[in-house]
Amino acid sequence: MLSVTIITLNEEQNIRDCLESVGFADEIILVDSGSRDRTLEIAGEFPVQIYNEPWQGFSGTKNSAQEKARGDWILNIDADERVSPDLRAEIQHLLKEGTDYAGFNIPRRNYFCGQWIRHGGWYPNYQLRLYRKEAGRFASREVHEQVEVNGRIESLINNLEHYTYRSISDYLKRMDRYADLSARQYLKEGRRIGWPAIMVRSWFTFFQMWVLKRGFLDGGYGLLLAGLYSQYTFVKYAKLKEMEKNDLLNQNGEKNG
Repeated sequence: MLSVTIITLNEEQNIRDCLESVGFADEIILVDSGSRDRTLEIAGEFPVQIYNEPWQGFSGTKNSAQEKARGDWILNIDADERVSPDLRAEIQHLLKEGTDYAGFNIPRRNYFCGQWIRHGGWYPNYQLRLYRKEAGRFASREVHEQVEVNGRIESLINNLEHYTYRSISDYLKRMDRYADLSARQYLKEGRRIGWPAIMVRSWFTFFQMWVLKRGFLDGGYGLLLAGLYSQYTFVKYAKLKEMEKNDLLNQNGEKNG
């Protein structure tokens, strides 16, 4: 039995196409964390089990969705992702024939501002999304959550389609949130970094995406993404420095108090 798990918050632009692409599943679990648009209205048109819960972070909310699933296999996707027809057929064949593997990485192709990005590290961009429920769980992280699977892992052939940032403005809005979450995760892990290292890492992010991973083959959008991700790298580490400073001030304040 295959259970699809999805978490949502104001995804009215994405949720219909997402749900249409996973209609082959035995059940669909959707956990919503307070949508104020038409997300739940649209989802209600499909045979979906809808749960309304407070936000527990990406990992916690996805684990909550998994706990509600009855299937022995979980396919976790985001609202802005689609299971391609070829991937659907591959998954159906795999589960029908049976397998000894505990999880499967799925190649993901990413669309940015209406263009498929083929380089710069954006393809095939494997994601571990199909796994046995009893063997996998999302590790506790602020952002960039990943499933940890106990068992052997293999890769599928066909693509999961990711309709990511719709515009530069969309990217910039989300960048601040993700940079903040990444910085909080780094602070928890005890990471420390100096300003010279921040500059080097920001520059290397651009060089890696544009040159080493051949982002230049995607033309202007490849250049744009390399620049945006370089900026993201700088901002998340700058936020980490700010959090370190505030944490130190709070500690000194407690000692003096």
